[in-house]
Amino acid sequence: MTQKDITFVADFLTEHFNEAPDLYNRKGKYFNVERVGQYLKDEDDDLVSPPNTEGNQWFNFLKDSTHLKESPLLFPYYPEKSLHFVKRQMEGIIDQCLQKPADVIGKSVHQAVCISLYKISQSEDSTPQLFKLPFLWNDKTSNLHYVLFTMLENSISKIHILRRHTDTSRSVSNGILAVEFGNFLNSSINESSDSRCYSCLDAHFYDDETITVVLKESVQQEGKERVLAQLPLS
Repeated sequence: MTQKDITFVADFLTEHFNEAPDLYNRKGKYFNVERVGQYLKDEDDDLVSPPNTEGNQWFNFLKDSTHLKESPLLFPYYPEKSLHFVKRQMEGIIDQCLQKPADVIGKSVHQAVCISLYKISQSEDSTPQLFKLPFLWNDKTSNLHYVLFTMLENSISKIHILRRHTDTSRSVSNGILAVEFGNFLNSSINESSDSRCYSCLDAHFYDDETITVVLKESVQQEGKERVLAQLPLS
């Protein structure tokens, strides 16, 4: 060890392990523990060396604020407790806040319709992922819910649009349909139908009237073309 290392250790011992007569009536050791480690102990006991909050701008601000001083929106401060204690307190309050909405929402949800998208063999060990890119959109003007998604395997060039009315007792025309991109970007009818085939990489609603899609050229070659297209929902 260098002399500098020894000095660091000596300074640490001098600062943190001095005798503390005011702590003699407390359980545990009769000296100040290292001030960082005490915050990390998973115990409910008070800190041996609580922080000095004098001059703290936030505490002074709260003390001088008539409206915030007793506000139920502010999480209470426990200057004598460790971070583990505060964490458990916060988790308990958050769980309590979320429980009532979870109960209310859970009881209000019910199945409105069931649409079979595909079937798989029951003998398969692992279920393949055939459903991709689900994106939800709510048209508040027309009271319609939309779901955009693609199906893998043999329909990678299609994007499916599911539309439902927010009032489950009402139905809408063309509840589900598919848009196939295929080779629609061909510049000439003489081009081969397989030469410029596109599949959908991603799709989102741009607004209530427009869908934005990212297309990828399906040909297995270097420099595959990417296309950003906007399609009118009509």
